[in-house]
Amino acid sequence: MSWFTAMWIVLRKELVDGLRDRRALFSALLYPLLSPLLFGLLFGMIADKQREAAQVPIPVLGAEHAPELVAYLEASGATVTEAPGDLEQAKAAVREGELPFVLVIPPEFGEHIATATPAPLHMIVDGSRNDQRPASSHARQLLEWYGAKLARGRLIARGVDPAVAKPLAIQDVELASAEELALNILAFVPMFVLMATFVGGMQLAVDATAGERERGSLEPLLLNPVPRSAIVVGKWLAAVAFAVVCVVLTLLCCVLVLEHTSVSELGLSLDTRPAVLAGVIAAAFPMALMAAALQVLVASFARSFKEAQTYISLLIFVPMAPAMIGMMSGLGDSPQALLTPGVGQQILVEKLLGGQAVSPLEFVLPVVSSLVVAALCVGVTAAMFRREAVIFGR
Repeated sequence: MSWFTAMWIVLRKELVDGLRDRRALFSALLYPLLSPLLFGLLFGMIADKQREAAQVPIPVLGAEHAPELVAYLEASGATVTEAPGDLEQAKAAVREGELPFVLVIPPEFGEHIATATPAPLHMIVDGSRNDQRPASSHARQLLEWYGAKLARGRLIARGVDPAVAKPLAIQDVELASAEELALNILAFVPMFVLMATFVGGMQLAVDATAGERERGSLEPLLLNPVPRSAIVVGKWLAAVAFAVVCVVLTLLCCVLVLEHTSVSELGLSLDTRPAVLAGVIAAAFPMALMAAALQVLVASFARSFKEAQTYISLLIFVPMAPAMIGMMSGLGDSPQALLTPGVGQQILVEKLLGGQAVSPLEFVLPVVSSLVVAALCVGVTAAMFRREAVIFGR
């Protein structure tokens, strides 16, 4: 039997076992469905809150002291309602969540406006209620616009150009594209895609090594007169296949969430052209090779299925750490960063989804580093499978 034939038999056997294993299928399918839905739900709630904030009535206590302010708020599209009771009752209503906030206009408001001195306004809020914050922020913005309108009117009344109050006219010259700006907020999308390379084949990698040893089926498999490397490569490629499927499903689910949920109302969009998505999958494929090789190697050290799961669960920090660092301070695009396994793929996927041009070198360096790590891990695992201590878990 040739090496390739032996490898193919092992690969087919592991794929069939993996498809029959509900745990392997559950881990490979749950992540690509659950993760995009979670972030879609999160940003959907943010979009809904922003939409609802403009429709929340503004409860006012003492509206009779500032009829012009009330008229301005209503002209701006806001609904002004009378706050219940007195000041203490208004505080109690906000504290108990009956009202998101209460705007209090004191009796001396009109006097201060007439004398062109700062007029006091009080906003009763409960900072511990995050769900009420968008409504109070929207009302505060309307009040700031009203204050700016009064300031311009006072300057004009005194024969002063309002532009005098703005000695600097700062204009941003934005160089980043809309996709690059959106990626700053949706930076976890590349992280989800790369984490899928570790999650998709994790269960199969554990079951094909530590699981088979625990069940006693690894020894009969190794008794066959075939190279140990062919057996290891077959198990490795089976885990790779599950990881790649998980990557594709995760990427497609992220695209569907971005395009067909209320996330689009936030004005956030990534470059999701078919060519770009194909580039992301091509960039993640070497990461899947490396992830599966690491998992097979680590699981081979474990003496039991549970022990292997514990060890492999720590490998999830490989794609998570670069993503977290990139969100806080950026990863750059130096050759050293691109050659670092995990970091290079994060940079590459971010550039692709951000609509940036990717040079051949930026694509090749992460691929090479991942393939080198994968080859080393497979080679070490094949050497380990020749030792009786590893075969019998001693």
